[in-house]
Amino acid sequence: MELFADYHQIHLSDEGSTGDLSGAWTDQAVVDRLAVVDDAIAIGTSVNVTVAVRVDVLDAPPADDFTDYDHVVEGSMQVRSGLLVVMGCTDYEPDAVRIQVPVGPVRVRAASSNLAEAERLGIDSDEAPQTMERLRVQVWPAPSGEPVVWTRWQGESGLRQDL
Repeated sequence: MELFADYHQIHLSDEGSTGDLSGAWTDQAVVDRLAVVDDAIAIGTSVNVTVAVRVDVLDAPPADDFTDYDHVVEGSMQVRSGLLVVMGCTDYEPDAVRIQVPVGPVRVRAASSNLAEAERLGIDSDEAPQTMERLRVQVWPAPSGEPVVWTRWQGESGLRQDL
């Protein structure tokens, strides 16, 4: 799917979530490109335009293919409804895509690619599939755990320094 990453973010939430992600964007969360509350996660993007998003629901943790991606981050959230809402930050929630996922705690891995080209073109990056930022999201049942950055983007976005 393609989603408008307004304010440089894509949101994942439990159907009916009341989680407020605005307070979760700490300085470190901005650098890590991941904001987490109990039942929602926001994934940071390099661009403030449309990005290509793929969501895979898995039965177990995925293989570590971090070298294939520019930035890989992982966090946990609760899914009480069994439906994961996937949307751009300012999208209209009733119209958002819903994906069936296991009920309970899940782990979410967000792997971003094509960041150099997307950042280079900026606002024009979404004009062609080959220049768009790509985001693969993997979701699987797992106990809650702390966020982890597996691979950190070292590009031009200014979001490259650890705090």
